[in-house]
Amino acid sequence: MNLRRAALIAACMSAVAAAPAAAQAPWPQQQQPAASPWTQQQIPPCLQEFGKLRDETQKRAAAIQAAGKRKAPPQEACALFNAFSAAEVKLLKFATTNMASCGIPPQVPEQIKKGHVRTEDIRSKVCQAAAAPPRPAGPSLSDALSAPITDSNNIKTGGGTFDTLTGTPLGSK
Repeated sequence: MNLRRAALIAACMSAVAAAPAAAQAPWPQQQQPAASPWTQQQIPPCLQEFGKLRDETQKRAAAIQAAGKRKAPPQEACALFNAFSAAEVKLLKFATTNMASCGIPPQVPEQIKKGHVRTEDIRSKVCQAAAAPPRPAGPSLSDALSAPITDSNNIKTGGGTFDTLTGTPLGSK
């Protein structure tokens, strides 16, 4: 699996992992009818903090997706994955610590943790690829086209084992 594809998959997985967590969070906006005007001051502070951490995590995931689309080098992808992983750890720690006080369902930290395990796996692969020395490039098209051309001066003729034009493949009789 190439590095860019791994980065894109990780970004998608993390966005998917964060989306169910956001969907299950007891947000006051989601519980009220659409006509009810909620302001930022009415949302409990712990939910505001959770929302900020979630938004930061999603922003980091979007940065990984953008880097994958523009085919960023492995070193940049590694740095983006490190930042995303750190944001995920903050979100997980906050959700675990404030689960009871904020009314966060127990499934949310579990989902974040599962997503973080996948992120760490991909992050380690991406960073290993970034730390590895660059692979030597294969021959270029001009190298392939400038290969020696066979002519009568560089062709060997003679009786080899498989030379069936001048004898038998098993040798002389």
